[in-house]
Amino acid sequence: MNWKLLQSEYLFREPWLTVRKDTCETPSGVLVPSYYVLEYPDWVNAMAMTEDGKVLLVRQYRHAIGKVLLEIPGGVIDEEDASPEVAMRRELLEETGYAFDEMHFLGVVSPNPSINTNLTHMYLATGGKKVQEQALDFNEEIDVETVTVEELEKRLKNNEFLQALHASCLFYGLMKWKELQAGK
Repeated sequence: MNWKLLQSEYLFREPWLTVRKDTCETPSGVLVPSYYVLEYPDWVNAMAMTEDGKVLLVRQYRHAIGKVLLEIPGGVIDEEDASPEVAMRRELLEETGYAFDEMHFLGVVSPNPSINTNLTHMYLATGGKKVQEQALDFNEEIDVETVTVEELEKRLKNNEFLQALHASCLFYGLMKWKELQAGK
């Protein structure tokens, strides 16, 4: 079922957007002369819980759709990050000022497997303690808020999380959190 890659050409290369055009052939011999692929580094996100069982949410402006969104902490895995978990711990500290006792790996999801090359690594972070102020990038303005698990579930039910990768992580994170609570 795999396509055969015949040719690949980069059309645009920048740190935050790389576009290539592939020429492919399907197993049945159909020529696909222009298949566009977006290359990104892998991403991380987390359902982050404080030591008193509250969930950390973030609000930030998303320019492509022109809206402030309710989200969870996350970001790009940098080349310097030794692992996705290291990247997630760094992002949590930068965006929220919290450090976490435990990181439970929830799995990976693809933003769009038909055109994106990257994956998002999801975590449930528990035991969060505020250890510093936010350390945001020059263009970030992030408000942090805490909610109960019940409030989080209500917001999910009301479809208040527009970012699909974040909603996925929250659903997996809630399942894992309930599993951990049942084991206590």
